Parts: sequence; structure tokens; C-alpha cells
Amino acid sequence: MIEELIHLTTDDSETIALWKITSNKTTDKHLFLIHGTFSDKEIFNGFTDYFLNLGYTCWLLEWRNHGESKKVNQKFRFEAIGKHDVKTAFKYLIDKEQITNLHCAAHSGGGISITICLIYNPEFKKRIKSISLFGVQAFGANISTKQNIKLRGAKLICKLIGKVPAKFAGSKNYDETYFTMHQWFDWNIQRRFTDSSQFDYESRMKEIRIPIISFCAKGDDFIAPKEGCQLYLDAFKNPKNKLVYCAVELGNLEDYNHSRILKSKNSKKEIWPQAEKWMSKNS
Repeated sequence: MIEELIHLTTDDSETIALWKITSNKTTDKHLFLIHGTFSDKEIFNGFTDYFLNLGYTCWLLEWRNHGESKKVNQKFRFEAIGKHDVKTAFKYLIDKEQITNLHCAAHSGGGISITICLIYNPEFKKRIKSISLFGVQAFGANISTKQNIKLRGAKLICKLIGKVPAKFAGSKNYDETYFTMHQWFDWNIQRRFTDSSQFDYESRMKEIRIPIISFCAKGDDFIAPKEGCQLYLDAFKNPKNKLVYCAVELGNLEDYNHSRILKSKNSKKEIWPQAEKWMSKNS
């Protein structure tokens, strides 16, 4: 495996890291990967090896303030990741690397960021053959009175301390600022997916017709519950999209939590192959 670090400058003057990962099995297949909040490229450890062995070149974005990206010069909203960082990475892959066929895989907030990017930059859609989402939703976690109380309580605590601790998502890597994460809380509490000026993202999601497979799990019952992932996928209004719900009661190896649905020995056995099958089907 060969890793090459590429630093890119966004249109709002931040420096982000894009990793090119190849092997001696590399062919003309390309996979773009983006982590979520609280994490970096390590969330894809093992996943990249799996797809390298299948001939893919993996392009892994570490967005602002994470991994090998530079520390930010200013506060940023959640939506900035999609508006600037993902946009910059896609432009590099398409304009500089001349990649015409690209598959995408995203965990958690990475999937939200790809969605926002494609809404603002529809010209990228024709280059993308498929998207695989792992624990991704933006406005559907508020599924009960109990969940509503938990969301509002978590938002209040995080506002008071000024950050959202990584352990909130079962991560050990990166705390996120409340300034960044308050949009996620508001989207879910209000059940509305809008930008800072109330532009309605949800109503534009149906314009993204790329085939999407979305993985969710019983153990991920706060950040990305099944109902929320279903609502998010349904917003694309593409009957060919597919939701895969994982639970022991349905024959799966475990009730995956928010991180293990992507990074675990069991997900390697039964989830990664489904993502690969989806990519092959839509190549």
C-alpha cells in the first residue's frame, strides 16, 4: 500500500488533506471516502485495504481541522464541510486527476456533507456512479418524546461547555465545537434540513439521482436511528435506492453501533461486501 498526502486550499482559504491510496492491484476504479465528525482517516482503516485488494484507488478526504488538514483560521458551520471541503476535493479529482467514474463512501456527517456539496454543485453528479452511506441522517433522530428530550438536553450541555465531546459518538479522536455542531442538533430537533439562511436542503435532495445504499443498525439508536436513516434516504425520492438495516434479530452478526457499522471485523464480513456489490452493480 502506498499513501500520498495532497494538501488542497479551499475557496474560503482553509487547507485540507486528501490522501491517495494505491496498491499493486490498482486498476482504473476510484473510490472517494469521507469521514464524519469526531474522526479522521483512521475510521476507514481496513476498509481501504479491502477495496485496494479489489483494484480500487482510494481517495480519502480529511476535512478541515481533522487529521493532516491544517487547523482552521476561523469558526465554521457544519455545512461548510460540504460547501467548501468536499467541493474542493471533487474539483481536484475531476479537473486535475481527470477521473470520470467515481464511487463514494461516507460515514455519518461525511454523507451529509456530500449531499450538501452535490446540491450546490450539480455538475459533479454525472461523475459519480454510486454512493454508500454508513450511519447517515440529518433530520430524523427526533423520533420520540424521549429522543426529543435527549437531543435538547445534549444540545444544552454542549452549548454550556462550548463543544461536543468525541465520546458523544463513541469516538476517541476529535471533539467538535458547539459552533460547528449546533446545526446538526437544530436539524434534528426541528426536523428541518436547512442552511444558515433557511435554504431548504431536503427539498433539493430529490435532484440527486445517484444510486445510494444506506447502512444503519439497531445499536445506533441516537445519532442515526433506522427511522432517521430511512427519512434521509427517502428524501432522494429514488425507488432504486436501498436501505440495509442490521440487527441480530434479522440474522446479522451484531447490533452495530455508530462506529462499528463501518469499522469492525463483523462489518468486514457482512457489510463491506454489500457495499462492493452495490458499486459493481452501478459501475
